[in-house]
Amino acid sequence: MGHGNATIDIDGSADKVWAVIGDFGGIGDWMPGVESCRVEGEDRILVTMGMEITERLVSKDDAARVLTYSITNGAPVESHQGVITVTPTGETSHVTWDVDATPDEMAEVMTSIYQQSLAALKTHVEG
Repeated sequence: MGHGNATIDIDGSADKVWAVIGDFGGIGDWMPGVESCRVEGEDRILVTMGMEITERLVSKDDAARVLTYSITNGAPVESHQGVITVTPTGETSHVTWDVDATPDEMAEVMTSIYQQSLAALKTHVEG
């Protein structure tokens, strides 16, 4: 299983950043390339780059500001787990987006996508 890690620091409180990250269905408002997003139960269905990808919410810990999800359908992965964590750093926040994926090379591909997405999140939060 391959592993990747994307990180960014955002000028905004952890609560403000978590309000965006913690909205499982809100990813379409800030993640580049997402044409649409809908939530059905514990699943969010993303339409992006001609694909319909289903992601399942595994866990959400509001107190720790950690969201864990997995891709269950629509992407070229055998297994996937993404973990987004928002850590307060004074008046700013540190955000990490970890991914474990099989096949291994998909972790590298996804890390690049997630790093670009964190840059878009930063712009979204900071205005």
